[in-house]
Amino acid sequence: MSLGALRPSPLVEQATEHLREQITGGEWAVGTKLPGETALAKSLGVGRSTVREALRALAGAGLVQARQGAGVFVIATKPKEDWSTQLRQAVITDVYEVRMLLEVEAAQLAAQRRTEDDITALHDALARRRDAANAGNAEFVEADIALHRVMVAAAHNPVLTSLFTEFVPVLQRRLLDLVELLSLRSDNPNHGDAGHAVLVNAVVQGDAEAAGRALRDELQQTLALLHSL
Repeated sequence: MSLGALRPSPLVEQATEHLREQITGGEWAVGTKLPGETALAKSLGVGRSTVREALRALAGAGLVQARQGAGVFVIATKPKEDWSTQLRQAVITDVYEVRMLLEVEAAQLAAQRRTEDDITALHDALARRRDAANAGNAEFVEADIALHRVMVAAAHNPVLTSLFTEFVPVLQRRLLDLVELLSLRSDNPNHGDAGHAVLVNAVVQGDAEAAGRALRDELQQTLALLHSL
């Protein structure tokens, strides 16, 4: 099977896409053994190392599997969904349960590691959240998430920060839906202010246990509302 030579760059991405198209298009059915690296390299007009990297990418997507001594076989014709796609499609309760695991730990670390700059940023973020009480739901939700983002950043763990950043687009959309669906701000435009003040104070005071408890209580209250829908 001739796949056609590729342009010089970026070779790995092009090789991966060409092979993915062959698999998802039905050229190679599930259970089929792919041609060897040398044959694929010749068909694609690239080196074996490029083919090897492309096969690794396809394996990561759940399309192929290398079997020692036997070769590389097609195991699916539809790639696994990536993390961002899974988040977009996840129900909000599932997102919140994972968020609780992530943010409670972040709050505790923030209480232990916060700097003077972090303290200033937390106070500023809380003030902006309070100011947003006079604005619409979209602005209020944005200010709420901004405060949580500052808290996570104060943990000074880049992995936690990256994970929370992945959550933000989903959280912003779903929280806005929740606020509007349950009219959470109808009686109190600054919904949740007391809990957020407790959280900020605990982090500022360096009380990891209190910080974790404050955030857990806040998120559990929201989860309870979600489960009641």
